Amino acid sequence: MMRFLTAASFDDPVDDRIYNRVATRLLPFLMLLYIVSFLDKINVGFAKAGMSAELGLSNTAFGIGAGIFFIGYCICEIPSNLALQRFGARVWIARIMIVWGAISVAMMFVTTEREFFIARFVLGVAEAGFYPGVVFYLTFWFPARLRSQVCALFFLGISLSGVVGGPLSGGILTIFEGVHGLHGWRWLFLLEGLPAVLLGVVTLFWLDDGPAKAKWLPAADRERIAATLEQENASRAGESQHRFADAFRNRNVWLMTAVNFALLGNTYGVSFWLPQIARGLGVRNPMANGLVTMLPFVVASIAMLVISRSSDRHGERRFHLIASSFASAAGLALAAVSAGMPVLSLTGLALALSGALGGLAVLWAIPGTLLSGTAAGAAIALMATVGNLSGYASPVLIGWISQRTGHVEDGLLALAAITCALSVCAWGLARVMVVASPDSEPALLSSRP
Repeated sequence: MMRFLTAASFDDPVDDRIYNRVATRLLPFLMLLYIVSFLDKINVGFAKAGMSAELGLSNTAFGIGAGIFFIGYCICEIPSNLALQRFGARVWIARIMIVWGAISVAMMFVTTEREFFIARFVLGVAEAGFYPGVVFYLTFWFPARLRSQVCALFFLGISLSGVVGGPLSGGILTIFEGVHGLHGWRWLFLLEGLPAVLLGVVTLFWLDDGPAKAKWLPAADRERIAATLEQENASRAGESQHRFADAFRNRNVWLMTAVNFALLGNTYGVSFWLPQIARGLGVRNPMANGLVTMLPFVVASIAMLVISRSSDRHGERRFHLIASSFASAAGLALAAVSAGMPVLSLTGLALALSGALGGLAVLWAIPGTLLSGTAAGAAIALMATVGNLSGYASPVLIGWISQRTGHVEDGLLALAAITCALSVCAWGLARVMVVASPDSEPALLSSRP
């Protein structure tokens, strides 16, 4: 059995054994799903050069096409998350993956700007609910005091998609260019879309809807997990809110949504435009470009794990979230002002991604401690819905600014300013942070809406 959760997180060796066993079963597979998911979102950045040349796309048109994915995604986010609760995680996550994989493959047949926009929008509709659905699903298994680490391990899929996706996408573009008369970008969508379909089928056999149905766990372990979560819910029964509407009336949910908007905007903005930024630094060979774009994601992977484990170990969310958010903004600013200096520019992008992903891991550990039941699912979906609008706004903003100024770096400065402004909302969460230690149950200082 692998150790995914630190020994310092437990004062009982039985819990250590149980939760690391659950983590070993679930997290690598969910991480793999997220790698494929995120890669299918951002591979359009690697396809940009070939697509733009063949389809005649401007920077603004590309930014709209890259971002319009999130319009479809956000429209269907909350309904999809509620459907997951109704039909079960196993079936619903499998459905999402199979459909989005098929549509991602269909991207290879795009021939016009309009078809590009339509395909990206429909892809967003198909994938809606995956990311918040998995975050909500993890609350069925892990208590609040472990969720920052758990979320970080799941979000590691974002970083690893950059680590794996850069060289993989660059290799496909290079090796398959002209094969059977097709440009490399068309092969890119085909070869990176098929794994989602295959993994969707595997999901039906690998995931369980919750601990009660996990036959791979001994009955005593299933009962212990259920008892822990029930005790946790009971301990905050007077503070927690349960109904669907409670999520929309809770001030804290909207504050978290604003911070999520900023951090996701940085993540997607950098991810979509990183290949173009690398090209601007003089790295034009597709394979070399992929290797260079991998570096910031490697650093971000390590930083995210360090930040999340520190947050869980100290039972502290506020400072970790604020520090990560402003570090991300500082990284964007450094990357912007160091144009022409590759080492400093990549260092800035690595800092931006590290802060964004580390902050997201801490942030997503919070909702399940404020709300429960349908309200928790709705809050998570709401945060993801509004937050993911930044996935539309950030690439469009960068594309629009870069087309008018001739410098992608000016778009990064705009993202840095937005991040600083919205990260101030994290200060308002000071009274709802989870206070936990390895030998104590989580406690809420306040959860008033």
